[in-house]
Amino acid sequence: MNEQRAYDAVVVGAGPNGLAAAIELARAGKSVVVYEAAATAGGGCRSAELTLPGFVHDVCSAIQPLALASPFFKSMPLHDLGVRFCHPETPLAHPLDDGDAASLERSVGETAEAFGDDARAYRKLMGPFVRATDKLVLEILGPLRLPRHPLALARFGPPAVRSAYGLASARFSGDRARALFAGIAAHSMLSLRRPPTAAYGILLGLVGHAYGWPTIEGGAQKLTDALVAYLESLGGHIVTSRPISNMRELPRARAVLFDLTPRQMVAIAGELLPARYKRRLASYEHGPGVFKVDFALSEPIPWKADACRRAGTVHLGGTLEEVAASEDAVVRGRHPDRPYALLAQQTLFDPTRAPAGKHTVWTYCHVPSGSTVDMSERITNQIERFAPGFRDTIIAKATISAMEYEAYNANYIGGDISGGLQHFGQLFTRPAIRLDPYSTPNKKLYICSSSSPPGGGVHGMCGRFAARSALRRAF
Repeated sequence: MNEQRAYDAVVVGAGPNGLAAAIELARAGKSVVVYEAAATAGGGCRSAELTLPGFVHDVCSAIQPLALASPFFKSMPLHDLGVRFCHPETPLAHPLDDGDAASLERSVGETAEAFGDDARAYRKLMGPFVRATDKLVLEILGPLRLPRHPLALARFGPPAVRSAYGLASARFSGDRARALFAGIAAHSMLSLRRPPTAAYGILLGLVGHAYGWPTIEGGAQKLTDALVAYLESLGGHIVTSRPISNMRELPRARAVLFDLTPRQMVAIAGELLPARYKRRLASYEHGPGVFKVDFALSEPIPWKADACRRAGTVHLGGTLEEVAASEDAVVRGRHPDRPYALLAQQTLFDPTRAPAGKHTVWTYCHVPSGSTVDMSERITNQIERFAPGFRDTIIAKATISAMEYEAYNANYIGGDISGGLQHFGQLFTRPAIRLDPYSTPNKKLYICSSSSPPGGGVHGMCGRFAARSALRRAF
């Protein structure tokens, strides 16, 4: 490839959103090149042998429910590109100390039946949303705009704008339903006492019912490889191992899209942006970090609860009160002794990831931004709490702290994997308040990362909307 040639568009960063933006532009007939600092494309959607040879671990994203719900990925010929989604029998389980577990099943009714007195309340809360899943996804996975489905959005709004703690306490009386909802809502990485954390519990729950919480056969990298192959089939180019530090390192183009945080975009292109806009970006808030452990196991985790043995994802944290206390501690800058932890056990449903009879486990907990504390023993204790004998199955482990995550991927500032806090002030208006949040005051420059709406997750929608913004304004 001749890098001195001019392109219609340049994308900096080859994460899912950067690749989605490049694909949208290439589909529109534009010439596109993508620059990636790492040796492989993928950003938060990569896989590697982190523990032992033959054990494939997802480096960041491990479970991809939003990929199935995303309008962008629905427009992709993923099956033809070799992407296979592996669906566990049960999308999600949440064990409790009595030896049983709450579970999110594909059926709302089957999920509700296990909640006893809370069965009717669960069906009443989730049933209407699940029936309107596709309409709600179109409204939620994007920027603020005139709604295409106002009735569905009007029904979603009142419960969604509440705190997860408040909604779960008001709607449910038993520990099982409350704990399940708390564990899902805690993906927000916010205090569960803060609005709109209920929205995360509802959205991810309804996506689990409607689409499942699948993993990708062979590792998340397979999805990235498919995006790269599709982009190249459209004539797009990708240059890896090429960090960009200023605009002069890029070829001439009519539009430049950044799959980066605001901080990095300003470092590269700040001289082309007005001071007032840069001050807005400087006030952009990043959230807590994560500490991750990958395990290689000699056998499956010996869960006490049957539901955990058939689940792809397990949330560890106990009751609503315990999960809320763990997240509150992180928000206050502390490291909880019993952290809420997210765990994925992909090899129960995808044996291609480990040698015959062996298994991988992916798990992480939330920690204060910039943390260097090793939380592996506390996470192990949480697993052992619900699966006595887990320690005896460990062959090897690999850890990565919040600051090591930032070193691995500069977008993960302080270990924040969501591209910034996702509270009301930064939910639909990230990274700055503009009618078109993907645009900047310079018609040549755009932001397409998870620091733009709808935020974190493997869905590609930030890239899709940013590309459409560039097509409207720059071309």
